[in-house]
Amino acid sequence: MSPTATGTDRSRLQVVTDVPRQSSGGAGRPGSSGGGRPGPPRGPRRPSSTYQLGNPGQRLRGAAILLLVMFLILSSRLIWLQGFRSESYTALAEKQRTRSITQAAHRGEVTDRNGVVLAADVDARDVYAQPPKIADKPAAAAQLAPVLGKPVEEIMAKLSSPEPFLYLVLGTEPSVGKAIDKLGLPGIGVLPERKRVYPSGDLAASLVGFTGRDGHGLTGVESQFDKTLGGKDGRLVLEEDPSGRPIPAGTRREKEPLPGQSVQLTIDRDLQWKTQSALLAQVEKAKADGGTAIAMDAHTGDVLAMANAPTFDLNDPGKATAEEIGNRATQWTFEPGSVNKVITLATALDRGLIDPLTPITIPSSMTIDGFNIADSHAHGTETLTAAGVLATSSNLGTIEISRKLGPYSELEGALRNFGLGSPTGLNWPGESQGILAPSSTWAATTAATVSFGQGMSVSAMQIASVYATIANGGVHVTPRLVNGLIDPDGDVHPTEPGPTRRVISQQAATTVTQMLEEVTTKEGTAPQAAIPGYRVAGKTGTADRIDPKTGKYNGKVATFVGFAPADNPDIVVAVVLDNPTNGYFGGTVSAPVFADIMSFALASRRVVPSGTPAPTFPIKAP
Repeated sequence: MSPTATGTDRSRLQVVTDVPRQSSGGAGRPGSSGGGRPGPPRGPRRPSSTYQLGNPGQRLRGAAILLLVMFLILSSRLIWLQGFRSESYTALAEKQRTRSITQAAHRGEVTDRNGVVLAADVDARDVYAQPPKIADKPAAAAQLAPVLGKPVEEIMAKLSSPEPFLYLVLGTEPSVGKAIDKLGLPGIGVLPERKRVYPSGDLAASLVGFTGRDGHGLTGVESQFDKTLGGKDGRLVLEEDPSGRPIPAGTRREKEPLPGQSVQLTIDRDLQWKTQSALLAQVEKAKADGGTAIAMDAHTGDVLAMANAPTFDLNDPGKATAEEIGNRATQWTFEPGSVNKVITLATALDRGLIDPLTPITIPSSMTIDGFNIADSHAHGTETLTAAGVLATSSNLGTIEISRKLGPYSELEGALRNFGLGSPTGLNWPGESQGILAPSSTWAATTAATVSFGQGMSVSAMQIASVYATIANGGVHVTPRLVNGLIDPDGDVHPTEPGPTRRVISQQAATTVTQMLEEVTTKEGTAPQAAIPGYRVAGKTGTADRIDPKTGKYNGKVATFVGFAPADNPDIVVAVVLDNPTNGYFGGTVSAPVFADIMSFALASRRVVPSGTPAPTFPIKAP
């Protein structure tokens, strides 16, 4: 076959892909050149099934639907979070970067009657740490220790704490806080704070009282007027960076603190100092377990001084004992002894049963229901005037006068009318009302001993109030310790005076006052209570003491209560010593303290000396 023919034949060939393959022995395909000759070479066999391309439109529609569903899901979630849960997530975010701190209100002051500050708030700083936010704790401790004045080990121990927040120091000086801020340590911060200080230290400590770390009063006036002094706290919100450092621009107050009111007491700082000093010195000299002394205005009932021994420093109350913290003047009770005799005699005088010259026959002793009763000094049967009974403090003579009152209920009524057996109205926390059993339960011995101040108990405040009633012309005035409240603007709101009541007549009060003057003469039991230039009325008391540990009699209680000038009473002073062992008579250990305090009070108040001589009454009846 020529080349030309061959090319012609190839151009005419038609490839049919779907014709089945024939065996080599069969007839040649159409168009082949001869029988049995092989045709041109075959290509690779193609599959017989047919494929079609996917529809692009369907794929796009499916993808669009899927995206729309996803968009709806995300949009719904976003709407839920931002529309319905936005506040909670905002609060959560704010909580992570902010911290709310209670800001104590400025606590009111406690002052004396003249405005002298006894307790006040001052600016202070609290230094805190957030240990988890401090990367280099040893370096931070080394920088903090010298500024805070503490050992590095102590600071390091706190910084190593697992606590998220703790204080390194409380109530430090503002200058220390400023120095800490300058260090710029991550996780260390400074907060403004108020600190309670007591400028006079131990002056009137049990009266003023102190506050706890939370700023609330725990004892004394600080406790009694806690809400008044405290005001209302505010709230400070701090925003912090990731290192725990406050962001100044982010700090804000959500609630401003409202300052409290100040409490102005009736006490006089100078007289309080003198009363306290004289009492402490005598407690030490007499080797007593303790004591209390009160000075009060005879006409208004204002407590001008209230001292206790032993005492404590208000700026360091942690070192004080429970006995030192308590207010002996109102909480401690004791048998009054002979200072109580004035009630028996005043009542008999008021009812016209006796006068100063009434003769009273006194035996050497009395036996009542098998009990022997005698005077403090031995004597035979004698006859004294009623004035002599009081001046010599005769127990037996007082029993004879009390019998003139009639039934036991008459004596009980007189004692209660003078204020015994009930609170004084001072409204002091924990004030004792003393012990005075109903007369219906009295035995004959009880009636006898109660008449001269045994078999019952009183507080020093109660017995001072009894003598103030006599000094005030027989009218009882409720004792007062708070002069008024002072608001933040400086306006004073005086407290209302307590109720008054007449107990005995003016004439009876004047007569018994003149009889009490005999006590401070050389003929009486307390010449050491006399004050040159002034007429002084008063009474001694020496009673058996109930031992608080055993509940049995052990030791003595020595008392002197009086007022001056007797012709124009101004000040009442009561002095009570608990278990003095270097002398124990009221006329020898308590009367000198009375004279010391009273002399200072009369001079500081510029009280004019007495212009008339004291009347005298015979001690023994003719």
